[in-house]
Amino acid sequence: MNDFPALSKYKTMWIWTLFDLPVLTSSERKAATRFRNDLLDLGFQMAQFSVYLRHAYSKEKADVIAAKVGDLVPPSGHVQILFFTDRQYQLTQSFQGRTKSGPEQKKPDQLTLF
Repeated sequence: MNDFPALSKYKTMWIWTLFDLPVLTSSERKAATRFRNDLLDLGFQMAQFSVYLRHAYSKEKADVIAAKVGDLVPPSGHVQILFFTDRQYQLTQSFQGRTKSGPEQKKPDQLTLF
């Protein structure tokens, strides 16, 4: 039996990080690659090439994660961070070609403590 209380779909959050980073020079490409790898290290998953998302159990945890992302932004990068409740994320519509599907990402089965 699970000892953790059920998490509210209105309090748990999805963090979407959208970015546009310059990649014209070798150093810019390295910085962009480093930023994407850092997002993966923070527990994000790639939804599209410049769109990464991650689940957080509360708005407070989402704010901490967003601050960490802000610290990683390359000097000439443009990054936006969007927050959605789990309930809002469930309303997402996704299309692969002309076939409609629901959100592909599922929240983790267990909480990550770090």
